[in-house]
Amino acid sequence: MKNILILFVLFFSVQLQSQTYLKFNGATALIGVPNVGIETSIGEKVTFSVDVMASFWESFNGHHPMKFVTLTPEVRYHFKEKYNGFYVGGHIGPDMYEIQKWNYWDTNKYEKGFGYRMGVTVGYNIKINDKFLLDVFAGAGWHQGFYHGYYNDGRPGRYEKAKNWNKSGEWLPYRGGVMLSYKLN
Repeated sequence: MKNILILFVLFFSVQLQSQTYLKFNGATALIGVPNVGIETSIGEKVTFSVDVMASFWESFNGHHPMKFVTLTPEVRYHFKEKYNGFYVGGHIGPDMYEIQKWNYWDTNKYEKGFGYRMGVTVGYNIKINDKFLLDVFAGAGWHQGFYHGYYNDGRPGRYEKAKNWNKSGEWLPYRGGVMLSYKLN
């Protein structure tokens, strides 16, 4: 984790000479899930974006944990011009979670583990003025998870008996929102 932080700071300092935006997702903030990022120019119509999203909810209803953190580095191609109009991006990134999977919502089971996501984001940038823009986006793809399954009703032990890690791969929509973006330079 320390190396990732060092690389992030190094990348940030090198990119200060190019068009760079700090981003904050207002849509996920409304439900208490912060999502912040940075996006910088790396070509004529290409940008590099990286964001972190985290949920610290022990539960929404007292029984189902909803804690996770995701890191999403992404290369984006802008069809019109950078930071204006439609774009499409490709990403791959890690995650860690303690969450009840969507297909277990009616059970007393939850999963704790880690995984990675590979997918595509489609978005649209709306310039507000020289310093601000809105980034409206949605993304989906493949999630591969490695987890241990537990009971959330106080029963000890795991509900699944995989020797090391249980595995689950699914196609899912897993990102989206409206980023308020501030131009640094």
